[in-house]
Amino acid sequence: MPASALMNVMTAAARKAARSLARDFGEVAQLQVSVKGPANFVSAADHRAEDILFRELSKARPGYGFLMEERGEVAGVDTTHRWLVDPLDGTTNFLHGIPLFAISVGLEREGQLVAGLIYNPITDELYTAEKGKGAFLNDRRIRVAARQTLADAVVATGIPHRGRTGHPRFLREAEAVMREVAGLRRTGAASLDLAWTAAGRFDAYWDRNLQPWDLAAGILIVRESGGVVTDTEGGSDMFENGSVLAGNPAISRGLLSVLAGARQTA
Repeated sequence: MPASALMNVMTAAARKAARSLARDFGEVAQLQVSVKGPANFVSAADHRAEDILFRELSKARPGYGFLMEERGEVAGVDTTHRWLVDPLDGTTNFLHGIPLFAISVGLEREGQLVAGLIYNPITDELYTAEKGKGAFLNDRRIRVAARQTLADAVVATGIPHRGRTGHPRFLREAEAVMREVAGLRRTGAASLDLAWTAAGRFDAYWDRNLQPWDLAAGILIVRESGGVVTDTEGGSDMFENGSVLAGNPAISRGLLSVLAGARQTA
């Protein structure tokens, strides 16, 4: 399917920002040996990528608003459209030279997600979706995995680290899920967890402490690949409470049940 004008705009902006990130990623290994370390450099890389995305998307669609990781909310003259942008999802991976990070760009129209893009510049994997048009990895149509039982499922999650809340809850949930599934995985980038769920690499994904720019593109891509996306209690408040659960309908139902059981043991 030929890309729409909107997706061409999003792809061009993401690829331009990705060239900047790829150059910066190539410098990270050299910075590891410095006394100061690469943290400040990575922050600058993040800002450079966001500047490019802001500039390119604003030029192509003047007046659209933004919600961005660094800039925050930027009101637009056109109040019906809003970009949700994470210029570097997987910052810690980037910092350590791990090639699992992505640019994530979602578009809302009147509060509904209508387009999403997730791009890993190192693997050159571009995940895209527009509402009602399906989901794609580069030019290939993707679908969620067809597995129907948790016993066969590989499930992705996030692990709360230093400075994050919810450690005891995660340990309860992980223990409960571990007893039911074929494997647990963590990539360190929520956008890629959602993209890989859409592509059938993961059967499901659950996580917490996320922001709208982490989730927006991936939510639409999973839905357009035939999957279900809810919060971790089965509702639709992903942006409000920062939790997410995604997968095909059967696996999602099973995982929601396991997480509910873990809450009851608290």
